Amino acid sequence: MLAGAFVAQVVGALLPNTLLLAVATAIGLATDAALHRWQRRTVTLMAKAHADVTVRQLLRDLLLVVGLLRIEQQSQESVFLPVVIGLLVLYALHFTVQAVSVKVRRSRTLPFVTRNIDASALRLSSAPPSLLTRRAGHRLLAFGAPATLGLLVTAIVDDGLPSAVGVAVSVALMAVGLVRLALHLLPSRRPVSEEEALAWLDAWLAEYRPTVGMYFSGGTTSAYQANMWLEPLAALDGRPVIVLRERFMVQKIAATDIPVICLPKVATLMRLEHSTLRMMIHPANSGKTSQILRVPTIKHAFVNHGESDKLSSCNPYAKAYDEVWVAGPAARERYALADVGIDDRDVVEVGRPQLDPVLPYAGPPTGTYTTVLYAPTWEGWDGNPGNTSVVLAGENIVRALLADPGVRLLYKPHPMTGSVDPRAGAANERIQAMIREAGRRRPATAPTVDAAELARRTAELERATSSSFRDAADDVERMLAQGEPDSGQAAEVERATAAWDAAYWGSFDEGQHQIITAARPGIFSCFNQADVLISDVSSVVSDWLASEKPYAVANTSGMTEDEFRAAFTTVRAATILAPAGDGVPGLLAAVRDPGQDTLVKDRAELKLHLLGPSDPPSVSRLRDAARALEQKTLLRGTARPEAPASGIPTQRDHLAAADTADPAEAAPSPS
Repeated sequence: MLAGAFVAQVVGALLPNTLLLAVATAIGLATDAALHRWQRRTVTLMAKAHADVTVRQLLRDLLLVVGLLRIEQQSQESVFLPVVIGLLVLYALHFTVQAVSVKVRRSRTLPFVTRNIDASALRLSSAPPSLLTRRAGHRLLAFGAPATLGLLVTAIVDDGLPSAVGVAVSVALMAVGLVRLALHLLPSRRPVSEEEALAWLDAWLAEYRPTVGMYFSGGTTSAYQANMWLEPLAALDGRPVIVLRERFMVQKIAATDIPVICLPKVATLMRLEHSTLRMMIHPANSGKTSQILRVPTIKHAFVNHGESDKLSSCNPYAKAYDEVWVAGPAARERYALADVGIDDRDVVEVGRPQLDPVLPYAGPPTGTYTTVLYAPTWEGWDGNPGNTSVVLAGENIVRALLADPGVRLLYKPHPMTGSVDPRAGAANERIQAMIREAGRRRPATAPTVDAAELARRTAELERATSSSFRDAADDVERMLAQGEPDSGQAAEVERATAAWDAAYWGSFDEGQHQIITAARPGIFSCFNQADVLISDVSSVVSDWLASEKPYAVANTSGMTEDEFRAAFTTVRAATILAPAGDGVPGLLAAVRDPGQDTLVKDRAELKLHLLGPSDPPSVSRLRDAARALEQKTLLRGTARPEAPASGIPTQRDHLAAADTADPAEAAPSPS
């Protein structure tokens, strides 16, 4: 449509045809606005082809001028000379604003980002409007609209005044925007310099004196890996801190009282070497993990973001850490069998403190419906068909579940489903369509919580867990808004979350199927609603065993059932489902009738094997492990042998020695 509008505008200008010129210009403007609103990827692709919004708007205005010059009634070029000059000034101002906006953004980019820290001493301030700094296309379309409209009116009414007025208004808007933007470059409006900011960071570290930390680096969808360790980190002794590497991740971290520091550059990260930080936990491996491991004054423990029988749970990278903290004996055995270089003495069993909210088994379902949680994992990076059941078994399993009128299905697919294998994404969509169709056929009953109550609880939880920012807010403005948190925020978040969970589950009919793809409700909340779990070989199964409820695992690996049980520890107490899903009726029968459940004892034993003992509690074992690792850090300094009195010579020492040495002695030997 945009290309067609330009072609029509060219034709309208050359004929000339006033109506065609006006209509084509209007369509072009509307299409450009729609592209910037709904098709940002197309806008980016056009910019890469050197057809960005500046080129398009300039071409649009020049075609209007050409069309006006060719209209017989306005054949004198001198009439439009001021308009052309005004357009040139407008575009010169546009490019100037763009250059100044780059300068402003750079001046407002500090070498780090903080959260839950009072950083007002850095001269933080609100960001200028995004229309002036980050949205060049929107800015040109908005500020240039009066000029374009004035030219259109001139073409229609045969009067040069509207075009002159329109261009003057556009020039004035752009000039005001330039002044508004330039004010942010005044010394009093800019944040401190990089050197001053780093000095402030050193002073804050010296004052706060952090002792334990969590290091995390990852992509946009990986924040959940860090978020699951927020409460355990807060429960440790000492003064915790969260260290991130990507600026966007600061807002991905869930609500917490713990200070957050994002250090994107390695040089800034190395300043932690001179802090009081003694140990750090690592929920995930990343390419940037090796950078913090270079700091010799900190001990590091890999805690992972979940344990399963996947190869990722015994990654050879783990040997780079000082210790590997696991839930129970099963993980210790997994590392030993994998033979990836992990010394058994460096493996510490700490349990899974995140599982405290999971309710224990309370017997078979007593209501009208049996609640089944189907939580398949994603396809993984290697494309192994045994990773996820969605492709080969998902539809069969869901079809068998929906065929039972006494089943209430909760479907919670992994958020990365379909990110590698399109077949998984397509199967996921078909499964959701099946569930929605089954829900439409099921008779509705009255929920116990109305929509207004859920909305109130949602707003309450949003206030407790998130910060609202203007669309134009940048990192500096967010740092200003997210200073030291109010005392008791963590307790308020816990209360608001519990209230929201109760309202959420109560807002549905008793037997209504649900598709859960949002971050809330969390997986543990789904655990407490379900009577039985169906999943794949993943950490979800290990965590589910904390409840000791029945569960099933889909076998899409191509192995026999015996081979499957022997290969994966987590499935030893599970009902194994074949891809056809024909084992679902037997699974449901065992859930409803404890007399048919032959795996009760196996689940209790496997829980102990995977998650470790319940006494002492996992939180206590985690604290003990942290204390022991901190003590190793302290002992490392005292155990180091004394350096020679002369010290280690530096390069400057060598140069000085060379300058004062006897030339004969300094000469190389014949050998």
